[in-house]
Parts: sequence; structure tokens; C-alpha cells
Amino acid sequence: MKGRMNTGFGEVVINPDVIATYAGSVAVECFGIVGMAAVNMKDGLVKLLKKDSLKHGINVSIEDNRISLEFHVIVAYGVSISAVTDNLISNVRYKVEEFTGMEIEHIRILVEGVRVID
Repeated sequence: MKGRMNTGFGEVVINPDVIATYAGSVAVECFGIVGMAAVNMKDGLVKLLKKDSLKHGINVSIEDNRISLEFHVIVAYGVSISAVTDNLISNVRYKVEEFTGMEIEHIRILVEGVRVID
């Protein structure tokens, strides 16, 4: 479902792919996040996604103009996962709500792997 906002000039419709791309760009700016992950369910393999395909590591659902996000991330080795995820949630919540004008219902983070930063 797409997000909808009514303004004095008409209706604005936001595609979930736009929200996913924006949320992905916000996520990779957070300290401790190496990148988004693509999971191959058949083989159980996790692949680090390149910058141009960030939205593939994020699932977006919109119900009653409330956004739910699910991130598949790879975190940096040696950092506190709870600190990284708390930072990710607060940054994404603030920036996506400002960007879309819609409320975020919940954010789910799935840590798919750990990598050493080069």
C-alpha cells in the first residue's frame, strides 16, 4: 500500500520503494552499520548490498498511513549491537517521519552478519 497525504493543493502519494531507498541511505550513515544485507533463503547465504541497491535490504509496509520498517543489516565487528541498533532506530525514525510526514509504527532490525571494517 502507498502512503497518502492530503494537502491544500491535492493528494501526495508516496511509493514504499522511495521510503525504502531513503531509509537505507539514512541507515548506512549510522555508526557501526557496514551495509544492508540480502538473504538468500534457499541457501541461507547473506550478501552485502552495494550502495545502489540499498532498498533490497529493507521491507516497508504502510497501513493507515503508518509505516513499518524491517532492516536486514550487517554490523561492524567490535561495536555494541544494542548501541548501533538504538542509534539506527532513533535516526531512521526521526528522518523518515520528517521526510514523509507519516508516523512510524515500528522498526524491526535483523542483524544478518558481522564484518571487519577495512
